Amino acid sequence: MTSEFGKMVRRLRSRAGMTQDDLEQRSTLGIRTIRRVESGEHPNLRMKTVQLLAEGLGLEGNELEEFIAAAGRGAPRPSTEPEPPGEEESRIPDELAEAAASLAQELRLRWREEEEHRQLRDPFPLPVRWRPMAPEQLDLWANIRRSPPGEAAEPMDLTGRLGRIADIYRQVPSGRLVVLGRAGTGKSILALRFALDRLSGDRRPTDPVPVIFRLESWNPGTTKLRDWMAAQLLRDHPGLGAPAHGGSTLAAALVNHDLILPVLDGFDEIAKGLRHDALNALNAATDMPLLMTSRPDEYRTAVGDNHVLKAAAGVHLTDLDPSDLVHYLRRTTTRRTGKGAPLWDPVLAGLRGEPGTAGANIAAALSTPLMASMARTVYSDTHDEDPSELLETDRFGDADAIERHLLGNFVPTVYRSRPGGRRYEPEQARRWLGYLARHLKRLDTHDLAWWQFGTSMRRRARMPIMVLAVGLVFGLADTVVEAIFAGEMRALLVVYGVVFGLMIGTIISLVQEFAVGSRQRFLEPSRIQMRIRDRSPSRRRNAAHRFRTGLISGLVGGIGYGILNGMLDVVVHGIDPGQSLVNAFFGAAVFGSIFAFASGFAFGLIGLCEEPLDIESVGSPEDLIRTNRTAVIVQVSLFAASFGIALPSAVWSAGELLRQFPSLSGVYLDWDPNYGLSFGLIGGIGGGMVYALGMTAWGQWLVFARVWLPLTGRLPWAVPAFLEDAYDRGVLRRAGVVYQFRHERLQDHLADVDRTDR
Repeated sequence: MTSEFGKMVRRLRSRAGMTQDDLEQRSTLGIRTIRRVESGEHPNLRMKTVQLLAEGLGLEGNELEEFIAAAGRGAPRPSTEPEPPGEEESRIPDELAEAAASLAQELRLRWREEEEHRQLRDPFPLPVRWRPMAPEQLDLWANIRRSPPGEAAEPMDLTGRLGRIADIYRQVPSGRLVVLGRAGTGKSILALRFALDRLSGDRRPTDPVPVIFRLESWNPGTTKLRDWMAAQLLRDHPGLGAPAHGGSTLAAALVNHDLILPVLDGFDEIAKGLRHDALNALNAATDMPLLMTSRPDEYRTAVGDNHVLKAAAGVHLTDLDPSDLVHYLRRTTTRRTGKGAPLWDPVLAGLRGEPGTAGANIAAALSTPLMASMARTVYSDTHDEDPSELLETDRFGDADAIERHLLGNFVPTVYRSRPGGRRYEPEQARRWLGYLARHLKRLDTHDLAWWQFGTSMRRRARMPIMVLAVGLVFGLADTVVEAIFAGEMRALLVVYGVVFGLMIGTIISLVQEFAVGSRQRFLEPSRIQMRIRDRSPSRRRNAAHRFRTGLISGLVGGIGYGILNGMLDVVVHGIDPGQSLVNAFFGAAVFGSIFAFASGFAFGLIGLCEEPLDIESVGSPEDLIRTNRTAVIVQVSLFAASFGIALPSAVWSAGELLRQFPSLSGVYLDWDPNYGLSFGLIGGIGGGMVYALGMTAWGQWLVFARVWLPLTGRLPWAVPAFLEDAYDRGVLRRAGVVYQFRHERLQDHLADVDRTDR
């Protein structure tokens, strides 16, 4: 039987002169959904569906309130749960459903591995608990419950513990939950557990995929929330850069189709002056479900007296109590004291002591999961350390002293007690990790991205190194090729090689430092792979774009080469300055044309072989380094081959053309075949290597992280192996394609110690 709400929808649609197809376009709902609403057969009407219908019908004011009220009276109670399969799936393109399914599978495997690696269930999960947030920091319960106008809305009891976070979230009709907790209380662990629980079991195509985003990199003043989310997805899942229906990327399409459930970790890490703007941006997206974590003081300040996160329920994480520590620490080791008692018993016996006593200090210091796990590492996972030393009040007079002791001994402990596949001296490892921690502190981030390692140096030091690296490579290629064709090594060849190498190195360094952007100062890793076969329309469009880029780059480079060549004629060959000036302008025109053609051809060929990465192809920082290295090597090989063929052909054609104009015979230009061939080899080999080193993220990584920083002792020679080893030892954790320190407190401690040492 048709419901009253269904009749109302049909009446309003008819009044507006719309068909069901018209309402489908205006509301963005599926036609099947609209038909079932009007027929009264819709099994579980969501509030979002009601709002989209109202927007499509153009309802406002009292009429809108009556419409929403009718949805509560005449239809099944609006629900926050996704509609049954078949309702909204029809309006989700197959490519997005497949991308969401692949992303969900990748994240499930990644986070399960991360949970096991961090020993979050060994011997059992620490009991992260919470209580409801203070009422003054919450929106009205009517908004949280999405209650119809006039209906009473009572507060919800959201008390719970780690294993029930997904269930607690499902109880919140608005789908918006804030989790507060001080440093180390388990906010990130809770976010990880929530995401895993949401991904467990059968997943429907319409279910949004929970993705953990670190909020520290979001600037709400310059970037919209959805755009930032799409950019973060692209960074951690480069395969989502493939084009989607409508011209956007898969990442942007997933966000815009509400197939991503954002888990926003670290609201407190947003710059202080931007938190109010961030709150406004989140409030503008009231219909977006989310889970957000923050430290309490920063959130309380941002919220203020009359500004809350709209429609969001909230919980506050509580500390571990002494009984939690007793149960946990006793089961982390089988070692015993000299008297035969379990190792931790002398320490645990006094945890409930009076304030100021050793037991009370230990209980306060270990009241967070972070410090409890640190204590486990320093004492339970070693062979000779005795936790009874924590009872010495002359050494550890308060909880802060104990925490500093645990943080200071964590790195030496894991490098002594866990030899791993490689051997690093604890002090040496601490020094390298300290340098990386200071690098992150300068960037004001927690993401240790391999493509940003060059920014650990100041610009005035970084630019000369890049000039020398690029200049050395190009100058060497130029000198060797010229010497081969000349049949001997002459000083003049070395001079030309050095001058042109330094010139090109300077240009590349300036472009990289200033054209990329003064705020960014680093190149992003590429999200493409090289495949020779397949000539899809998207590849042809990419080839056309690459051709234009190569055309412009070659034109600029050729003009610069022609002018410099004319200027050197005065110094090296003693040609009259007036004639040299003519040669310079003439050479700029000729070389600009030649370089433009050859470079455009080479870049177009490269673009014809590029395609986006597969979603499953990159799952770790090492994978992204490997795919970038492979792509750059193939690009350079293709460029060297194609440029080496195109440039001699262009030189020969230009020479034949110039012979038709006798008046140009006096211009100093050598157009014999050897000149064109040597020119092509220099441009192909030298130019390709210059591009690789100076204009790709992998090249910057090679110059700074694999050569200069190890050469100066700031990092080891095998940087990738060191980072992976630090991850295996639990010092670092993975977050997509970047590393992070196990906790920001450990990062801050290492940075402070390193600053003091240096």
